[in-house]
Amino acid sequence: MTSAFRMSAVFPRLDAANYQPHALHSAERMWPETNCYVDLWIEVLASFGAAPEAMLGFTLTQDFEGDQFTFFKVPLEDLETLYGIRVTELAIFDRVEDHVAVQVARGRLCLVEMDSFYMPDTQGVAYRLEHGKTTVAINRLDVTAKRLDYFHNGGYFHLEGEDFDGLFQHHLTENDPPFLPYTEFAKFPGKTPSLDRQRKRAAELLKMHFARRPQENPLAAFAQVFPSQVEALAERPFGFFHKYAFNTLRQTGANFELLSSHLDWLSPDYAAEAEAARKISENAKSVQFQLARAVTRRKFDPLRTALDPAIESWERLMAGLERKLG
Repeated sequence: MTSAFRMSAVFPRLDAANYQPHALHSAERMWPETNCYVDLWIEVLASFGAAPEAMLGFTLTQDFEGDQFTFFKVPLEDLETLYGIRVTELAIFDRVEDHVAVQVARGRLCLVEMDSFYMPDTQGVAYRLEHGKTTVAINRLDVTAKRLDYFHNGGYFHLEGEDFDGLFQHHLTENDPPFLPYTEFAKFPGKTPSLDRQRKRAAELLKMHFARRPQENPLAAFAQVFPSQVEALAERPFGFFHKYAFNTLRQTGANFELLSSHLDWLSPDYAAEAEAARKISENAKSVQFQLARAVTRRKFDPLRTALDPAIESWERLMAGLERKLG
């Protein structure tokens, strides 16, 4: 491994010690963090000098999948259309850190599925407590010194030493299955597209994603099964509550708050639709508190109408976009 590989960074000016997250991760938002993949791209795009708000039209396509809401992720083709960023899978056939070092030295950002057990930024949630799969984007890597700077959730962080060894599974023996995480790498264009170009492409993508929206109201579908799901949830260990809430109310609440930010950024013409999307997000936040009370008190009947404001707001949102987008 050469020194060039050891010390390279895709965004060399970033410093984890004084990094400021993007406004979409402000603590004043209803959902300061959404999911690891979208949060990561918000920070990466901001570091690239692009507008993360431009990519969020895909949130229109979120549906209720029967047991959870769609884990919303930006389509890779949208990243190329908006920003000229090409993302593809990186084959792993050698040590993961060696592959990453090669790509970072070439100016490519590697997105790797890692174990949050070894990630200090998850202190109090997963770090040294619970093994969990999450995606990070590696910006700077020093294999020899065992140091790593990475994007994760709504921030930019540093780790080293034993955490580095754990993250890259250095404890595995020859008898263990190899460490072969799903890995993508992003190729950036020579310069950031203009804001006007991003806005124009985003408007085109909004029409495409609107055409792909659910044909039936996903909040109404969720409301049909919500009380019975919560009754079953009450029989589970309380730790399961957080997993259920994350994959239902948090996913839809965060999704529609991002949609409201996208519509605000795109044009004042969408003010009414942005407000409807915010109402869905607000209702999801409120119902999450009701959910906790229902599980504790074992009273589930109030949940039968708890989602009515979100159901009505979704209908207003889609009707308004239908008039404006055709």
